[in-house]
Amino acid sequence: MRKMNVTILILLSSLMSVPFYGCEKTEDMEQEPETPPTEKVISLDPNFHIYLCFGQSNMEGSAKIESQDRVGKERFQMMQPMTCTNPGRTEGRWYTAIPPLSQCGVGLSPADYFGRTMTDHLPDSIRVGVISVAIGGCDIRLFDKDQYQNYVNTYPEDWFQNKIAGYGGNPYQRLIDLAKKAQKDGVIKGILLHQGETNTGNSQWPTYVKTIYENMLTDLSLDAETVPLLAGEVVHADQGGVCASMNEIIAKLPETIPTAHVIPSSGCTAQSDSIHFDSQGVRELGERYALKMLSLLD
Repeated sequence: MRKMNVTILILLSSLMSVPFYGCEKTEDMEQEPETPPTEKVISLDPNFHIYLCFGQSNMEGSAKIESQDRVGKERFQMMQPMTCTNPGRTEGRWYTAIPPLSQCGVGLSPADYFGRTMTDHLPDSIRVGVISVAIGGCDIRLFDKDQYQNYVNTYPEDWFQNKIAGYGGNPYQRLIDLAKKAQKDGVIKGILLHQGETNTGNSQWPTYVKTIYENMLTDLSLDAETVPLLAGEVVHADQGGVCASMNEIIAKLPETIPTAHVIPSSGCTAQSDSIHFDSQGVRELGERYALKMLSLLD
């Protein structure tokens, strides 16, 4: 137990000071109070809609958590992807979705306002749950189960290595393991992706995403026709986005994956680094993910 506590302290310390590399930088985030778990679900509920979220720093949560973000909605839940001491949450348990949703000590992500917007528009009988596994700075191929080991050293520094260690050394497998557990409680309805900054300029990115998406569908016995992929643009050129050229490649994703849908980021405001969305930009982008998903559920 002492060894585990030391590991967690190292992980939290590393997240407080992350250097700038290319199109990646993670902002410091204040810690949150302990969060009580929600009532355990004891049988599969078809009205519990679950969404898997993955990607890099914007999906991980790089925007400041403000007072309005700390008020949870009972029908919007999260499955904790790793055990954290602050906020006090245990891996694999459902909680009311209050940020951070992924790594310990990070910030606000599009998944936060995706879920809030979904519950605002869906009938009261439907709950929404998210499982978010994201790593700031990662190459998309870190989520390729057959070659992820080639990308665990994208950055050898502790800040990156500790993020991967927090997911047991294999972020993809952690997401799949949690998703299988969640399938005992509800029904997976979609997959949300926000990634691309680290792969800026790589025209093969849609092919990499296709491999990962198809692996997820196979490993979880899902059908692409009922589980679409929603992929968000990176910070747009209209916000001076450093990696905005990647949006031209992201736009081609539906050509490779017929059930993929691109979520535009134009007008979503960004932080001063022009890589990460600010809090308002994150809220807007999350709402756009939700409105697209709602249109697909109709």
